[in-house]
Amino acid sequence: MPLRTPLTELTGVAHPIVQTGMGWVAGPRLVSATANAGALGILASATMTYDELDRAIKEVKQRTDKPFGVNLRADAGDATERAELLIHHGVKVASFALAPKKDLIARLKDHGVVVMPTVGAARHAEKVASWGADLVMMQGGEGGGHTGPTATTLLLPSVLDAVDIPVVAAGGFFDGRGLAAALSYGAAGIGMGTRFLLTSDSAVPDEIKRTYLSFGLDGTVVTTKADGMPHRLLRTPFIESLTKEGFVQRMARTLRRTKDFKRLSGQSWPSLLADGLRMKRGSDRTWTQTMLAANTPMLLKAGLVEGDTRAGMLAAGQVVGVIEDLPSCAELVTRIVDGAQERLKATSALLD
Repeated sequence: MPLRTPLTELTGVAHPIVQTGMGWVAGPRLVSATANAGALGILASATMTYDELDRAIKEVKQRTDKPFGVNLRADAGDATERAELLIHHGVKVASFALAPKKDLIARLKDHGVVVMPTVGAARHAEKVASWGADLVMMQGGEGGGHTGPTATTLLLPSVLDAVDIPVVAAGGFFDGRGLAAALSYGAAGIGMGTRFLLTSDSAVPDEIKRTYLSFGLDGTVVTTKADGMPHRLLRTPFIESLTKEGFVQRMARTLRRTKDFKRLSGQSWPSLLADGLRMKRGSDRTWTQTMLAANTPMLLKAGLVEGDTRAGMLAAGQVVGVIEDLPSCAELVTRIVDGAQERLKATSALLD
């Protein structure tokens, strides 16, 4: 029997599993493979230009006729134009790492796009719910990339108690037991990043995937030295050296990376500055942290696309220490759903 939840009902996917929008990782190949497996694939657009996003959406639609989503930067200068692109292409879900404005939520919803912001605190969930979000994804501290200090087992019930809209749980999930546990808490499904990165359908270089698989449970570290905000990364020699950098070294590297990102994105200096101002206004970042944020896209690109662990960083959740294989998305989703059903049946037997 399928696992029907508010997530599957809202989005039209077969299984309550979300592949999160990881920059440089969640491209058309991974998103379409996830969608074809019956889960919700999320295309990462923050590292794409507008035209690249347009082409990526078209490619996903060529590869699958199943629902999928796109992750948008709410503080980007062209966020409204990108939202219109989703509407134009009939994309089913718009996800956001930062809270989108009320008018943007309303615009998307008016055209049938399901809006799913990601939150790290109950108060953030309350805010976006009051603005009309259809559901939220909460990420506990175990998750990779930008993360907070609160474990999923504590954050999830607090968010569930705070809002009436469906909640997707992320941070620390990788198998059927996790899905069963999240559903038992009252979540509508789970979101996974690292587990989908480590599949045969992921475009991350095989050598980098083997690097991920070589780390244990102590293989990640949360640091602010990369871009000024807490960031969970693989504990590579480069990251270890990064945590020991002085302020001058860090800012010099930031300037170089900003120039690289400007060239890659095709943005002008005024456009980059405007994005920085919006980022600062939309978060608690200091000016130094805002400047350091320019590091993130290029440092991740060096590691995840170019495969250079000597000059790039690799975002990873703590689950990296318990992942041992590289299944296809279809194999992974089937394994998780079957495992969840087994655990839920075993748990229900306790009531007899």
